Amino acid sequence: MLSELIGDIYDAALDPTLWMRALEHSCHFVGGSSSVLYWHDIASESSAALHLFNDDPHYTRLYFEKYMPMNPVFPAATFVEPGLIYTPTDIVPEAELLDTRFHREWVEPQGITDVICVNLEKSATSSSVLNIRREEAHGGVDDAVRRRAALIVPHFQRAVAIGRLFDQRKTAQAVLTETLDNVEAAIFLVGLNGRVVLVNELGRTMLDEGTLLRERRGTLAAVAPEAQRVLRDLLAAAESGDVAGGSHGAAIPLSDAPARRWFAHVLPLTSGDRQRAGAVHSAVAAVFVRRTSPASPPLLEALAKLYGLTASEIRVLDGIAKVSGVRALADMLGSSQATVKTHLHNLFRKTGTARQSDLIKLIAGFDRPAEG
Repeated sequence: MLSELIGDIYDAALDPTLWMRALEHSCHFVGGSSSVLYWHDIASESSAALHLFNDDPHYTRLYFEKYMPMNPVFPAATFVEPGLIYTPTDIVPEAELLDTRFHREWVEPQGITDVICVNLEKSATSSSVLNIRREEAHGGVDDAVRRRAALIVPHFQRAVAIGRLFDQRKTAQAVLTETLDNVEAAIFLVGLNGRVVLVNELGRTMLDEGTLLRERRGTLAAVAPEAQRVLRDLLAAAESGDVAGGSHGAAIPLSDAPARRWFAHVLPLTSGDRQRAGAVHSAVAAVFVRRTSPASPPLLEALAKLYGLTASEIRVLDGIAKVSGVRALADMLGSSQATVKTHLHNLFRKTGTARQSDLIKLIAGFDRPAEG
């Protein structure tokens, strides 16, 4: 069942009409009643559902029209490293969650009792997120559920990245370089015998530097001998159609240096709907390379770490820059004025400030500490 699900996920990356099937099978595998793949941007205060399974359209519309700003897990949820499983109560204490308008008016009426969450990708201000929602019959999210979710999360991450290589809304010939250049990873499409047939800007830079990967007589090669051996074997498996040899996308460490923790993943393009997409460039595999973590945290995340702020405190701090006064903050966040006042007092104490205007100045003048 797991191998079939993995195939569904990668096929959906190349044919978006298959995402509902992949999300449905993910719910069955992990344990859930509905699922959504969406992105959330805290800078533009926007969010959008990319693909959904078994959602209630009425509540989905309400979320984006009314309740999104009240979601108590944001913006703190965007700080969670990509690939790590979390639940709402990992971000905000349960008692506080239950006391929000978001829970009373949006979560509870749908019968949602818990949610498996994971950031698939993360930038300075936004993240793409997978949610699998659970009802009373499923129980809470325990360690066993987290382990099952962890088995499929890396494949969702790779599928999201690879999916941007092949925009199925365009003709087969329109897999454009500009699309690849917007992917936050080095991407290589590889043909027979490891021949490089397409590469994005980050990948070209990596080849030019020649410290982790290089192009040897037109073929892709890893600089480290052990990494090259594994890469060669996975590409050979993809070329022969042995999807079992590479479909699980084992991470290939390209360097042991802490400052350059880059890993390569190989996705065969020789089975299912992936075969049709790979044929556009006579490619047998897609290789993508990325670091394990971003270079520096965004502003709110840096402030949260520096002052030890809770998820609710960072929400109030973020809200102060948008509205003025406790009442307006409470209305925007869907919390009581008493709760907002409590968080404000904690912010003053932790940051050494005394007024909301001081907090605004703190945000405006904050300079991230230099990285060690």
